[in-house]
This record gives sequence, structure tokens and C-alpha cells, in this order.
Amino acid sequence: MKQSNLRNIAIIAHVDHGKTTLVDAMLQQSGIYRENQEVVERVMDSGDLERERGITILAKNTAVTYGDVKINIVDTPGHADFGGEVERILKMVNGVILLVDAAEGPMPQTRFVLSHALELGHRVIVVVNKIDRPDQRIHEVVDETLELLMDLDATDEQLDSPFLFCSARAGTCSADPDVPGTDLKPLFDTILDYIPAPEVELGAPFQMLVSSIDYNEFVGRIAIGRVERGTLHQNQEIQVCNYHDPDVVSKKFKASALFEFNGLSRVPCAKAEAGNIIALSGIGDVTIGDTICTPDCIEPLEFVKVSAPTMEMTFSVNDSPYAGRDGKFVTSRQIRDRLYRETLKDVSLRVSDVEDATDSFNVAGRGEMHLAILIETMRREGYEFQVSPPRVLFRTIDGKKCEPMERLVVDVPADYVGSVIEQLGKRRGEMLDMTPVGDRMKLNFLVPSRGLFGYRNEFLTATKGEGIMASVFDSYAPYQGDLERRNTGSLISYETGTSITYGLFNAQQRGSLFIGAGVDVYEGMIIGMNPKNEDITVNVCKKKQLTNTRASGSDDALRLIPPKQMSLEQCLEFLADDELLEVTPNHLRLRKRILSNDLRMKNIHGKKNH
Repeated sequence: MKQSNLRNIAIIAHVDHGKTTLVDAMLQQSGIYRENQEVVERVMDSGDLERERGITILAKNTAVTYGDVKINIVDTPGHADFGGEVERILKMVNGVILLVDAAEGPMPQTRFVLSHALELGHRVIVVVNKIDRPDQRIHEVVDETLELLMDLDATDEQLDSPFLFCSARAGTCSADPDVPGTDLKPLFDTILDYIPAPEVELGAPFQMLVSSIDYNEFVGRIAIGRVERGTLHQNQEIQVCNYHDPDVVSKKFKASALFEFNGLSRVPCAKAEAGNIIALSGIGDVTIGDTICTPDCIEPLEFVKVSAPTMEMTFSVNDSPYAGRDGKFVTSRQIRDRLYRETLKDVSLRVSDVEDATDSFNVAGRGEMHLAILIETMRREGYEFQVSPPRVLFRTIDGKKCEPMERLVVDVPADYVGSVIEQLGKRRGEMLDMTPVGDRMKLNFLVPSRGLFGYRNEFLTATKGEGIMASVFDSYAPYQGDLERRNTGSLISYETGTSITYGLFNAQQRGSLFIGAGVDVYEGMIIGMNPKNEDITVNVCKKKQLTNTRASGSDDALRLIPPKQMSLEQCLEFLADDELLEVTPNHLRLRKRILSNDLRMKNIHGKKNH
């Protein structure tokens, strides 16, 4: 039978095309809030990092009621590095809203998420968003989206998807691009008419696939998923099994607390019927991909295998001279526990112990952004550690060494096309096509993941800050040959102490600095960048000799160029193979692996002699 009073949809799109803003407007217009209730913008992005960066990292569940139909909505991440979230969320829903920016059109992540939705046979409602942008090109974007659907082998039914035109910020939507809408009623009506109601067997034994995990200090782990069949009552006996691990069947549990979604809150309920998306607590070690069922009918559901990580970094205990100054959690046991705890809710993260070292852990993820978010989250929680430069994970396919390739789309003013093609050519990038969009150009490349390390800064410089770039994992291809990782050197501190204007003034003639005066530095710490491809040791703690009395007043005339403030991502991109990043709650310090200048020189000369 069909649960006609229920619809389950996911909102999918490229990063920053307006998913979370659209959910805001849907919540607002469905009467979830009281009339005088103060509402924060992008209410679904609940994490501090999500609000600061304006991106969604974890998929969120909400629900609105339109007429007498409950619509469960899942807001998914748009960034490629959180694709692990998107893949499993799509198993919970019966259809998707594909959001496309009216100016940018389909981007790499649009292709990535749409291909997964089409493979699962989902119906698609295409919403062209931001139609009030001055640079909108609605009709071309509609054609580009239809081309993308054909490209991805959409069925005839999927090619007949309804198109709606909307401004999520204004909360308006219409079926005609030339007629402005007044509210989101056309969108709600299209969801009810076009997205199928879940087909369910209410009389069958209870079965539910866990698609997402939440954690709460009071009740522990909370399993979130769609009830596939049957009905679950509070305090009913349940058991956990797993399709890919059929021998493991857990002990019996009681469904101690059931919740369904209503607006932004979880509402306790006494029973949950098939087709609904629910949250369930009371199961200690439940994980994503497990099936929860009744003890008398243990049948695991197949779970989408999440794509393997493509990039790895080594996290280790901080061993710099300033270790332990401002971190709350500094031991290898604390770092290890935290990393393994993250894998419980992040299905695309892998953590393993390094064989020869007790205080180092290999952490593999979907990309630099994925790992940078984990690093930033941990430092905010009070952890202190150091990380190695990111490195790609190679695979052997048919006896050949293969590496991950990224599909990269760059949108640049026409004047800068030549320099971008030249830069990416050096990084083993292959141009697939080039399309003019107004006075700008849209270029598609296939580039090794290694080739994109540290490229963003170079790209922004080459395009005077006007270029847009976005990439998504494409496939594994045979090794593309050696690449030059970085064409600049580091300025390295010669001794431990506090940086002084006189020392910095002399050092800045060698390159650009990352620190100002009065900063604690140590031997082997990187304090700047040398434009030439060689490392230089500088003494930034050097004081002026006091014997030179005649020039004592001239210190005031020393002008320091303001130091370059490096973000976490910029630090990770900057790292060379023999460098590490020291991460503490209050500081990011770049450093050499070997801190002692003498030992480092011996090591370099030793390698040259071999």
C-alpha cells in the first residue's frame, strides 16, 4: 500500500547554490514557526563551522506539513568532500529536488549528486534558483541541465522532469521563468503531484536501514533512517544485523525512545510506521549501514558501499618545543580515541595506526576540505597535534599504478584563460572542453588529485581573484608522472626566542613573512616563504648591537610589511614533503620535520651523496 500522507525528498545541489536557504523558506511558509518567533538565517546549518563557512557539512533532517501531507526533507552537503553523506542519504528518499544556480548552471558536484539520484531511479524536480541575480541566464541553464540529464543516461520519465524557477531568499517560486512567483506554493504542489508516496507493507515484520548517526551525551548514539516495512512500537524488542557482515548479529535491545521529525525538532512518538523517517535511541554500538529488525525476522538490507577515500594525512602527537602550552588533549591516547570516535559518524573517513609509531595515525578522507574540517573541529575542542602534508592514495588496477583524477571546472574572465591552461598543463591537467559564458570562459579539465594540491592560491593570483574553481573525484587513471609540488622555498627560524623588528626587517628582504614582531618562534619553525625554490635559514630573534650608539634612533624607521595571515587550508596547501603543521587551539605553526638546522643540513647532504 501507499502512505499517501507522506513524501520523502532530498535537496541536492552544488555547494552554495542555495539548498539551506530554500529549506529555510519552506519551513517559514509551512507554518512551522510562531508568528512572532525570531528565526536565524540558514537555520539548518547548526554547526559553528557550517555557519562561518556558509557550507553544509552534515546532512540534516527536517519535516514540514503541507495540507494533510507530511514532507520529510533532507538537506544534503554540496561540497564534494562530503559525498559520503550524500550517497547514503539518497537511500532514505523517494525523490529529489535538484537545485541549479541561474547564473553558474550545473557544476561538478551537480553532476556527482545527480548521477547517484538517477542510478537509484529517483524522480527529479529541477529548481533553477537565484533567478533574481543580475547575471542570470535562465534559458541557457535549463538547456545545460537537460544536456546533463541526457549525458547521465536519464530515463524518458526523468528527462520529463518538471522545471520550476525560484528565488529561495525571497521565498518565491513559479513554473514560468518570465512570470515572478509570490510564494512557494508551486513547489509544494509539484512535490505532492510528482514525487511518489512511499510503497509500504505495514503488516510485515519491522525493518529499517540506518543511514545516519547522531550522538547525544544523555542517550548516546541515535540511529536515523527510513522504516522500510512494518511498524515499530516504543519498548518493542529489536535486533541489529549487517548485510556486508552477515555473521554479526547483536544482542537484543529495546527501542527505548522513538522520535519523528517536525520542523527543527525531534518529537517523541509511541510508534513509527513504514515509509517515515525516524530517529531511534537505545542501541549502544549501532553504526551506519546496520539494519534494525525484529528478532523473529532477521533480514539485513543491502547498504550502498561508500566510495573509498582518495587522500591521506598522518596525525601525530605534537613534539615541538612549545607542545602542551595551550592544548587540553595532547596525548596519543586522547587523539586516537577522538579520531576513532569520528569514524562512527563519518562513514567516508578511515583511521589506522601507523605500524612503526605508537603516537601517529593515518587518517584518510575524501579530500583536503574533508580533512581540514576534521582538523578545525578538533582544535576547537581543545586538541593539540601535528599533521603531515596530504598525500593521495594510489591503487593497483590490472597491474598498473593508478591515481585519483578530479574533474575540475574553472570559470574565468576570458583574459586569464591562457595562464590557467598553462598552469594546469604543468600539473598534468588535460583540457576536455571550453565554453564561452558571456564575457567569461568555462573550462573543463581532468587533473590528478596531486596536481590540485596548493593550486587554489596560484589560481586566485593568476585570475586576480575573479576566477571560480570547483572539482569532484572522477575516476582512477594510470599514474601521470612526477609533479613539482611547490616552486617556492621556506624561510626557517634559526633559533628559539621571540621575533624582533630588526631581525624581521632583515628577513623580509628574502621573502614574504607569516609572522610579525613579538611572536614566539623556535628553531626549525617556518616563518615565511622564499620566492626562489630553496629554503633559507633566517634569524628573526636578532637584536641590534647596542654599541652602535649613533644609529640608536633609526630602529623607529624600520618598516615591516604586514605578515601574510595563513588559513588552515592555506597552511595545508603550503606544506612541502619535509614539513609539518603544528595545530593547537590558538596557533597554527608551520615547521620542518627535523627542527635542528645542523641535523637537517646533514640529512640533505647525506641524501645528495647517495
